[in-house]
Amino acid sequence: MKIGILAAGITPDALRSEYPTYADMFVEQISTLETSLSFETFDVRLGEFPKSTEECDGWLITGSKSDAHGDDAWVLELCDFIRDVDAKGQVLVGICFGHQVIARALGGRVEKFTGGWGVGVHHYKVVGNTTSALDRDDIAFCAFHQDQVLEKPEKMTTFLTSDFCQHAGLIYQDRILTFQGHPEFSKAYESELINMYDGKTLTAEEAAQARNSVEKEAIQNDQLMAWIGRFLVAHATH
Repeated sequence: MKIGILAAGITPDALRSEYPTYADMFVEQISTLETSLSFETFDVRLGEFPKSTEECDGWLITGSKSDAHGDDAWVLELCDFIRDVDAKGQVLVGICFGHQVIARALGGRVEKFTGGWGVGVHHYKVVGNTTSALDRDDIAFCAFHQDQVLEKPEKMTTFLTSDFCQHAGLIYQDRILTFQGHPEFSKAYESELINMYDGKTLTAEEAAQARNSVEKEAIQNDQLMAWIGRFLVAHATH
């Protein structure tokens, strides 16, 4: 089964020699868990789109520094592609920007959050009856975002929530699974991003709080990435 990765962003130039691209983070981590999956990456931020949704059995959209609520031509084309994937009943996973742009394409509302940046390790409550795969009440992983899904698509269910981010995880039946946070980010990579944006995008206080959370809080990436892999395998068309 082949999963198409729609790469909406890429690791910053300064970190490229030490860390994989966002697409490759998923390829490397999921392929070790689910050996039946193969991957093809499409750099959609550069306008490199699949010819059709039929090229792959399932899809995953990465994070990005771009705005999911913006009107760049490639973002609008991606929204059309998402609606086509949904209409065909294919499996779809979205991370951060991917989470947001899927929500937008399917009728939700995404905006810059007035409460500021969500950075560092964030804890989320697990809610609803659709998440037996997590088998816990609370889960933590790295986040790095200012935009949020402020209104979810009507057909999707919120399964992760926090005081800072109401719709941090969304799911639709056995076909669409999205996360506001980054289960693919290691603590080391998150720390590099915090240091890079300290005093620039982030205030010194925001960076210090985020750095402290990364140092002290445990994350459950392994459980989340295993779920993503199982979700793709179980529900990809083949």
